[in-house]
Amino acid sequence: MKRVLSILLLSVLIFGAFTFAPTSNTFAQTTVRTRARYHRHRRTFWQKHRDKLTVAGSTLGGAAIGGLAAGKKGAAIGSLAGAGSGALYTYKIRKRHRRHYRRY
Repeated sequence: MKRVLSILLLSVLIFGAFTFAPTSNTFAQTTVRTRARYHRHRRTFWQKHRDKLTVAGSTLGGAAIGGLAAGKKGAAIGSLAGAGSGALYTYKIRKRHRRHYRRY
């Protein structure tokens, strides 16, 4: 009985809200926009986390090569070397020769 009453009350509230909702011709003002709207470009996951993913990938690559070469200790040394080289590339070398093009 309690469930039936709660469903009935909820449906009355929902339909009551629709009766008082404004329709399209009851607005007091209408505005016309003549300027073009500029939408913000939504960045992909790669674009948002490019630097972190580049460093993580080089770390994994260094760990894999070091692990194949010298086992656990080699994997640790390789991961440190890979992280260092990935960070060096990401934050110092990669952004040197970028050309900026303006979007219209």
